[in-house]
Amino acid sequence: MKIHVQKITDLQRQLVERWHVQPIDHPQEGFWRLVSEEHSFNFLLWHEEDIARSPDVGDKRIAAAKRAIDGYNQQRNDWIEQIDDAITQQLVENNISSTENAPLNTETPGSVIDRLSILSLRIYHLEEQTQREDVSTEHIGSVEHKIAVALVQLDDLTLSLTQLLDDIFGGRKRHRTYRQMKMYNDPALNPYLYKMAQRRAG
Repeated sequence: MKIHVQKITDLQRQLVERWHVQPIDHPQEGFWRLVSEEHSFNFLLWHEEDIARSPDVGDKRIAAAKRAIDGYNQQRNDWIEQIDDAITQQLVENNISSTENAPLNTETPGSVIDRLSILSLRIYHLEEQTQREDVSTEHIGSVEHKIAVALVQLDDLTLSLTQLLDDIFGGRKRHRTYRQMKMYNDPALNPYLYKMAQRRAG
């Protein structure tokens, strides 16, 4: 299966619009389901971050938002790895291997797809700002400048990912899933959590 990057960015944009009017869902299959699920954690993160920074919510709600952010961020990283694992599986199924001295990229395709996901959310919410009637023309002008910059970044990332995937599936670059190995969510690795457990046990 060829991974069309334009299909990824189109899907992310469509899902942002869809999930603002209905609950999150994942009707896709295979690789595209992984892209959708990874994208959903950024969607959830975005809105919890808004709540966590709101000055008019209580400490209890902010604490709940921070815990939700922590969980969504862990899942987001897990799904980036699953996207990269799926690409590895495609390479194996198509008997594609790189030369031994082929270079590695500084970012994996999964990480770039994650950045594209965040960009789609940023562009959507910036465009929302242009529809406000309670702000100045200067505010609108500033937002429109930010949108223009974000669209250039979107084009750049889309091209870069296309080239990276072409190189990986052409055997000119190596591909590897980089494990995040987040320690703070693991009660066996987070010193605060395992020391607290030891104190309670003692």
